[in-house]
Amino acid sequence: MEVETPAPPQPCKDAGATRSGRSCGSACRLLRNPILVVNFVLMVFGTAGGPLFLRAYFLRGGTRKWLSAFLQTAGFPILLVPLFASFSQRRRRQRRSGGGGGTPFFLMTPRLLAASAGIGVMTGLDDLLYAYGLAYLPVSTSSILISTQLAFTAGFALLLVRQRFTAFSVNAVALLSVGAAMLGMNAGGDRPAGVSRAQYGAGFAMTLGAAALFGLVLPVMERCQARHAARPGAGPVTYTLVIEMQLVIGLTATVFTAVGMLVNNDFHAIPEEARQFGFGRSGYYLLLAGSAATYQCFFLGTIGAIFFGSALLSGVIMTVLIPVTEVLAVMLFNEPFNGTKGVALVLSLWGFVSYFYGEVQTAKANHQSENNPPIVEQQLDP
Repeated sequence: MEVETPAPPQPCKDAGATRSGRSCGSACRLLRNPILVVNFVLMVFGTAGGPLFLRAYFLRGGTRKWLSAFLQTAGFPILLVPLFASFSQRRRRQRRSGGGGGTPFFLMTPRLLAASAGIGVMTGLDDLLYAYGLAYLPVSTSSILISTQLAFTAGFALLLVRQRFTAFSVNAVALLSVGAAMLGMNAGGDRPAGVSRAQYGAGFAMTLGAAALFGLVLPVMERCQARHAARPGAGPVTYTLVIEMQLVIGLTATVFTAVGMLVNNDFHAIPEEARQFGFGRSGYYLLLAGSAATYQCFFLGTIGAIFFGSALLSGVIMTVLIPVTEVLAVMLFNEPFNGTKGVALVLSLWGFVSYFYGEVQTAKANHQSENNPPIVEQQLDP
């Protein structure tokens, strides 16, 4: 697999105003780009499986929030595999071309490294908020609340990467907001056994906070790539470069949560928690490893969606996968699924359809305007 694919032209990199059409065009190229297909599959697996692993951890006796946050990025060493493959390809290519000098393993500039580390701190905090919410909320409720990140992503994309709003995107944001509000008014109706009303409310607020923060992280990542590409003398934004960004983000977020685990004495508590875990000691460690690997698939798929498309494209994919997580949660954990959740789910999917339809219409309009430029008639002076 060729991982040195340069980034496709994106409006944010030239501050253009055709953002909507390009993001939809990236979505339309999904089936024609094998690397993007792989990223989409990874994103599906991570989005559907990650919450189930973490919820199973809490349901079977796990109580460590910092550990749960740590697991969401602890699988970052997996990214060294594609980076090493890319390095080997570049070194062979350089030898065939007769180029002199060594082949650098990392392509990041110091400025991009610092930006990625900052995003990593934000990601670590987001992981903690999400883990805290999932400790007290059913997966079905948490997934619907997390879907509001599409609205936050759209808002922050407007501010950071000049993503234009259309009537359809405004409608999508409104529908997602109404769905979250309905769940808020029904708060406590699906409260798990042993969870107090205060804990449920805190989990609800933390999950919304995680959605908002993740909605900020995605456009910030896109903005960093755009500024790197626009900087004179900087190398191109390749798929290898964005994997390096995710490696630094994962490392920084893992260090951030590891410090929290040290302060909270989580490392010393792990052996005892494993001994009392509902799946047994072996099941405990297998679940932790599965969580780390699954969430790394999610992050790798997300940066691929941003690289080939946009931050909003990744948000849309996450939103449309909500029903998969909902069905699996009901089947595996016997979670209640009342009418309010059903309506909120329909509103979330309606918001997704509204947004995607608007993107398709905008792309068609932009395509027609490019192929049929307006004819300017010249008038001769009498």
